[in-house]
Amino acid sequence: MAIDVADFVARIRSVVGESATPIGLHEPEVGELEKQYLADCIDSTFVSSVGAFIPEFEQGIAKFTGAKYAVAASNGTSALHIALYVVGVEAGDEVIVPSLSFVATANAVAHAGAIPHFIDSELTTMGMSPEKLRERLSQMERRDGQVYNPATGARISAISPMHTLGHPVRIKEIVAIADEYGIPVVEDAAESLGSFVDGKHTGTFGKTGMISFNGNKIITTGGGGVILTDDEEIAKRAKHITTTAKLPHKWEFEHDELAWNYRMTNLTAALGMAQLTKLDGFLDEKREIAARYAAAFADFEGARFVFEPEGTSSNYWLCAVQLDEPSLEVRDQLLQACHDAGILTRPMWNLLHTQRMYQNAPAADLETATALHASLICLPSTPKLARK
Repeated sequence: MAIDVADFVARIRSVVGESATPIGLHEPEVGELEKQYLADCIDSTFVSSVGAFIPEFEQGIAKFTGAKYAVAASNGTSALHIALYVVGVEAGDEVIVPSLSFVATANAVAHAGAIPHFIDSELTTMGMSPEKLRERLSQMERRDGQVYNPATGARISAISPMHTLGHPVRIKEIVAIADEYGIPVVEDAAESLGSFVDGKHTGTFGKTGMISFNGNKIITTGGGGVILTDDEEIAKRAKHITTTAKLPHKWEFEHDELAWNYRMTNLTAALGMAQLTKLDGFLDEKREIAARYAAAFADFEGARFVFEPEGTSSNYWLCAVQLDEPSLEVRDQLLQACHDAGILTRPMWNLLHTQRMYQNAPAADLETATALHASLICLPSTPKLARK
């Protein structure tokens, strides 16, 4: 496969424009409003895990996503950990996850004491394949209302699909299959704030879901996450165990179970509240950037722009192009040329089943994930690029 490397870089440049400094992949946009909210928080003296900004931010996220409850956490990984824990994931269990994902997807499973069980992705969404999920579950053993891996004897206690680069997976099909087997779905919507399937927000289809507000996400709290659920008891328990399971009392420090100090701070929630006022604008700008990339690569030979899946509205967190023929060599040539030109493109994450701590974890055939890893290139997608 011959690709015109210079033309590839030029087409990206036509979207991102010229810059005296390297153009980042997804840079946070923090301005005067954020400074004012942070100053107000500091003046209140409530800068840790208690303060008015935290519940306000939770309510704002719940309203935007349509979830009945949102529980703010210290980061996306801790949010996913708790989202798994509260649906009953226990030590020694297995949780089905995609191999094509950021390492936090598997790490959260491991932090819950469980083992990631990797299945393949699909080309259209880049996320978990419902067909491969059904095929894998058909190979499992069902007894006493539970599902077990006959090869390991471990119970499969959750399925955690991830909405890759903000593009929704076929979540309705995944939930339907999971329901057939009585397995709860925990959505990893870390990247998909502002992405919808038939008008319903990602992260709200499963029993629980989560969103990340890391510095590179569509809005940021610096570091933070949120657990989403429509179940009141799950929400109460999530809040309880993310605040060290402390029982309410004016002065006593009584805790009723082993728990975590995972609560988002008021300081980061203040930043989040300011960012939340800009979310609709960011989403509009990111769709404009996507349209410009789509036009720029419309007639490019050897690679194509990655569009949102049919029936969805994606936040286009990271725009991407896909090589017509998977090739790590060609991919890396293009990445190197972009970086040499000061355009900080990046590949997809190394597949999770290849990471040294997960090389012995159970895994199905991962042919499509392997091809996607060798063919996808993520492009600069900061909202301000739409203003160029």
